[in-house]
Amino acid sequence: MRHGKLNITQGKNFYRCGSVGPWMVTADEFSGGFDDMRVTTRVNGEVRQDDTTANILYDFSYLIAYASTWNALEPGDIISTGTPTGSGARLDPPTWLRAGDTVEVEVSGVGVLSNPIENETL
Repeated sequence: MRHGKLNITQGKNFYRCGSVGPWMVTADEFSGGFDDMRVTTRVNGEVRQDDTTANILYDFSYLIAYASTWNALEPGDIISTGTPTGSGARLDPPTWLRAGDTVEVEVSGVGVLSNPIENETL
């Protein structure tokens, strides 16, 4: 096991993951731009993450340019990025999602995505 930096990329890239919604909006719907949008994540109503895109490591134009170096991006493509402080893997002790939990992610100007957590069925 590698110690040190924690990589949570796997949590965003497995079968049947990557929820989006409840709707998508286009760039022209954001009069204030993307540089200071609030992103809040709640688990069972408890705030776990609360930050703005002003604190993102790389701005959106850089991320799009970088992703396009290995992908031919098309309208409607989604680029998944990092996560604000507060993910369960980084808590002490780590706190994992369990069946019956509800995760809500709210983005200012977009809406709230709410997902129930269920055990996998194979």
